[in-house]
Amino acid sequence: MLVCTKQHCNAQAFSATRPRSSTRQLSVRVFNKRQFDGAINDDKTLGDIAGRAGAAAMSGLLTLSVLTSGAAYARPTGVNRPELLPTEQTPVIDVAGFLTPSEEKRIASQVEALELDTGFRLRLLAQNYPETPGLAIRDFWGVDDTSIVFVADPTFGDILNFNVGQAVDLEVPQSFWSRLAGKYGNKFYWQEKGEAASILSAVNAIDACLREPSGRAKCATVQGGMDQ
Repeated sequence: MLVCTKQHCNAQAFSATRPRSSTRQLSVRVFNKRQFDGAINDDKTLGDIAGRAGAAAMSGLLTLSVLTSGAAYARPTGVNRPELLPTEQTPVIDVAGFLTPSEEKRIASQVEALELDTGFRLRLLAQNYPETPGLAIRDFWGVDDTSIVFVADPTFGDILNFNVGQAVDLEVPQSFWSRLAGKYGNKFYWQEKGEAASILSAVNAIDACLREPSGRAKCATVQGGMDQ
């Protein structure tokens, strides 16, 4: 089963509805490799985690998602469409067309350098639910404890969603992800500046965070932005 903190102690419960409160809430699920492998075959833990408040795409990963106010939504149906995967291995999958080819190449180079330097594996999936490879990305990327799966999907308003492995959760405070989503993922930001700006800014912020020295001050501020 997946390990969870705060609200929603299994992925199904998390993805069922949107909270009616006007207060932002943070829900985090952290997996390790053994738990992740077990969850693949456990229907009770295979939630829909790709989008805000349960937009289904990658059932079985951990979810860190900022839930915002709004009406309740029924849990979307899970997706498993391997035909939407690229034919060659890449850390960036953009089935929504938010990024230009040069932007995709830039992000791919950036996250490959980040993995080489830090050991953390950032992966980006840009989608418009239900047009997503969904569950198929787990095996395609070999998601593990060191993985950060960044799902850019504006379906439910805010565009930034993060799914992180246990090793990442031990290194990066959970508050960093909520601040990052609030700064670059809110609807006003991406509608004014574009989806690509939100994605590029978030990648830069994650890159800067993971390169900081370990300690209590790590990732205390959200850096990044388009100028990095």
